[in-house]
Amino acid sequence: MSISLGGSYRRRVLDDEFDELLPALSALAVEGAKGVGKTATALRRAATVHALDDPGQREIAAGDPARLLTGTSPVLIDEWQRVPESWDLVRRAVDAGAVPGSFLLTGSASPAGLGTHSGAARIPTVRMRPLSLSERIDERPSVSLAGLLGGMRPAVGGATGIGLEDYVEEILASGFPGLRGLSGRALRIQLDGYLLRIVDRDFPELGHAVRNPAGLRRWMAAYAAASSTATSLEKIRDAATSGQGDKPAKNAAAPYRDVLERLWILDPVPAWQPTRSHLARLTAAPKHQLVDPALAARLLGATSSALLAGRPLGPPIPRDGTLLGALFESLVTLSVRVYAQAVEASVGHLRTFAGEHEIDLIVQRQDGRAVAIEVKLARTVHDDDVRHLRWLAREIGDELLDAIVISTGPEAYRRADGIAVVPAALLGP
Repeated sequence: MSISLGGSYRRRVLDDEFDELLPALSALAVEGAKGVGKTATALRRAATVHALDDPGQREIAAGDPARLLTGTSPVLIDEWQRVPESWDLVRRAVDAGAVPGSFLLTGSASPAGLGTHSGAARIPTVRMRPLSLSERIDERPSVSLAGLLGGMRPAVGGATGIGLEDYVEEILASGFPGLRGLSGRALRIQLDGYLLRIVDRDFPELGHAVRNPAGLRRWMAAYAAASSTATSLEKIRDAATSGQGDKPAKNAAAPYRDVLERLWILDPVPAWQPTRSHLARLTAAPKHQLVDPALAARLLGATSSALLAGRPLGPPIPRDGTLLGALFESLVTLSVRVYAQAVEASVGHLRTFAGEHEIDLIVQRQDGRAVAIEVKLARTVHDDDVRHLRWLAREIGDELLDAIVISTGPEAYRRADGIAVVPAALLGP
């Protein structure tokens, strides 16, 4: 079921955003974790490339930063954060009247002390994430998130042969384009190398020497175990040192989260804050997610057989359901965020303070109206699985554009109550 991207380029959902934005904007920045495909996508459009991850080019740029603006446009400044002043150079060029399509910037980290707000109006930023399901499997989506957000409750249909084992394969396989086609030990070594680089190189490059690499790795594993939960950071810290005496102090654990967010490795889902309805007593805590569920699985030593057997893995984090269910939600969340960004929608989650109502994902249009999504690791959907969706429909009425359950089942359809059931493989942008 998995595809190998090999040496060829497979069109991304973000390419449609590029097609719309580049002809209208003088500069555009693309940011995201290392390995998500920013450079490969940008290179397809750039006429001049300044690759600042190359020490030689970086040395030249440091000596004469203005050279970064030279060349036939579009000019790509790759890994711009390696020479932070490049951002202000481009911003000033935009202020001076650079024509649309002049500059592309890609970055894998947010440099400390350089808020991109300094040029946000002149250099808009788009986020690139790992491959969504529709970008990595040979299955034509039959249900469009954009269509659901249209508010007309469109007909839902389609069938897929992709099942639970295939979704487990995709959780483990990673959405980093460069890792597609790898399996077994080769894939595990690459994922281990990616995680090792975070500790050994990325932290120091951002000015944070890691004095306790094992402690950082344990914290990352505890965060991975908390995937798809809103577990407190204090409980994550406790789980990272369960049974050990060398618990990291709060002032040591806090930078872990901050730097990992700057590296785009942590990708928490914010709590939904409705703008048009009047729901009360909603929590503000984010739901934890890593940028790619394959990283979470590797941090926890998860294998296909262990996940399918429901065996406990990793640090002890309380959760409803199995680790596989949490990682399946991570995979669906990644895909929904890619599709939502394409139509300028935001993604959050809903949980009441007492926990009596929870909805995994709320996709909100700019006007505040929303689609609610529950994620279920199940082939069939029962009335109990949709009780929170029905509650939300009663609470906000017409503000709820649609409600769906993402499943591992074979068919997409609408239930008698109007709630759509959609296999994860059949949802697309």
